[in-house]
Amino acid sequence: MHVTRRSALALGAGAAVLVGAALRSGGAEAAAEDTAKAISDLAGGKEPQAGRITLTAPEIAENGNTVPISVSVDGDLAAPDAVETVTIFAEGNPNPGVVSFHFTPLSGSAEASTRMRLAKTQNVIAVAKMRDGSVYMDKKEVKVTIGGCGG
Repeated sequence: MHVTRRSALALGAGAAVLVGAALRSGGAEAAAEDTAKAISDLAGGKEPQAGRITLTAPEIAENGNTVPISVSVDGDLAAPDAVETVTIFAEGNPNPGVVSFHFTPLSGSAEASTRMRLAKTQNVIAVAKMRDGSVYMDKKEVKVTIGGCGG
């Protein structure tokens, strides 16, 4: 089979169109329902309450590749109702579960910080599971600008 430059370019362009269509078809984003299900699974079916947990995230992130977040939970880590785990979720990311922090009485304080990637404006949710089985939640919307220009 003789391949000309023109047929090779046409084949390459066709492949690029197929790859582009596959990437634009969606499916890589988590739906709010997926996040709600993951939170429900973590909470063991209990309804998360407000309070005790504080999520700190920027209102506007000019660079979605590195968004700083921090979380803190009130209470004594040696108490029977102390925090065990804090899990961070991002509703619009391909995998809604971003990170989990585990705490023990030896942790000193129930505080943690990290950076995460956000592809678009979305809700970031922190869920704290306590030793006594109670669950607390805090949510912040983070607006991700395009190219740092506020778009």
